[in-house]
Amino acid sequence: MDRLASDRMFVTVMELGSFSAAARRLGVSSGQASKLVARLEEDLGVQLITRSTRALSPTLAGQEYFERMRRVLEEIEAIDHEIRDAAAEPGGLLRLTVPISFGTAVLAPVLTEFSARFPAIRLQVDFSDRLAALVDEGFDLAVRIGAPRDSGLIARRLCPVRVGVVGAPAYLAARGRPETPADLIQHDCILDGNFANPGAWVFRDPATGREAGVPVSGRLQFSSAEAVAQAALRGAGLARGPDFVLGPLVQSGALVPLLADWDVEPILLHALYPAGRHLPARLRRLIDHLVEAFRTPPPDWRMQAP
Repeated sequence: MDRLASDRMFVTVMELGSFSAAARRLGVSSGQASKLVARLEEDLGVQLITRSTRALSPTLAGQEYFERMRRVLEEIEAIDHEIRDAAAEPGGLLRLTVPISFGTAVLAPVLTEFSARFPAIRLQVDFSDRLAALVDEGFDLAVRIGAPRDSGLIARRLCPVRVGVVGAPAYLAARGRPETPADLIQHDCILDGNFANPGAWVFRDPATGREAGVPVSGRLQFSSAEAVAQAALRGAGLARGPDFVLGPLVQSGALVPLLADWDVEPILLHALYPAGRHLPARLRRLIDHLVEAFRTPPPDWRMQAP
């Protein structure tokens, strides 16, 4: 008797609730399905399923055997996939969802480099600031900034992202430089709609370490960090945003960093993927590539004046 075939049949019968459905899934006849389970019961010396004309129900021994054998078969399947993946060049389609600003400014060249390294892997990337439901919408991976909200996802840390305040030299010459967050009430502020509360900029008191939101106001609000930065460059007001957008402009001297002593702790960039026993080789390669690419934040992200 092929014991593994019998075990697979029993587990499938339990999952689907009938011999005929299990037989169709595994490509055998209903009679053969029944014989495989009967042989398993004979080999074990115990009844696993109570059969009636209306339904199938597991015995106590059958329920315990099902729960433990299902885990064994999942592990066997995972090992089989891993060995096959290791022996072959990874290929196939990966669907990603990434934030618009970060995806455009930073991720696009990283993903292009990955595509060149693994030509058999196809990438389909959705640029959106909406928090997509990965499993329901068929995404393999999400790149997100901030703490993961879905406990059903595995989070792989990539790097910290710092948020800071900046202003153009011409604006500061005309309006003055804020020395504390309380001074912001005297300034025009350009608001970023991507933050949970655009009208409250959060700072950490350097003396106490406590964080608090400071009310700010302005005539401009954009749901794009790049648009906020462009408005700041033109002297429309002070801006608060992520280092991957503002850092290069600070280092070039086009924008001046402000209130650096009051910056909050960095928020973390994560790669998120659905929890599961088997991680396809193509997805594993992409995650490893992202981890390596962001092991050290790029030097042009530094919010330090030249």
